[in-house]
Amino acid sequence: MHRIIIKILITAIAVLLASWLLPNVTVNSTWTAIIVALVLGLLNAIVKPILVLLTIPITIFTLGLFLLVINMLIIMWTSDLVSGFAVTTWWSALLFSFIVSIFSSLIEAFFGLNRKTK
Repeated sequence: MHRIIIKILITAIAVLLASWLLPNVTVNSTWTAIIVALVLGLLNAIVKPILVLLTIPITIFTLGLFLLVINMLIIMWTSDLVSGFAVTTWWSALLFSFIVSIFSSLIEAFFGLNRKTK
């Protein structure tokens, strides 16, 4: 349970960093960033696998690039669901997803959170 909380907090920090770096992304507060991290986690765990499964033919046809569109959709949907969080352009959503993914992975690797525990 504590690993989930730590991952949510790391994602929230990455959300704040991305909003600081990107002019078309706004996050009103730290609490909003935590809520964004929670919503992103839920959408990525529940909705994204369904979307990936339903779009297998187009994903194969585009050599996997359609997965970027799915990531952008998840970010834009989160923007609609969470008040105080706004992403105004599709390109910003794409860059936002890259920044959050890379920053979260780096922090988790630095603290050894990617290792499997027995």
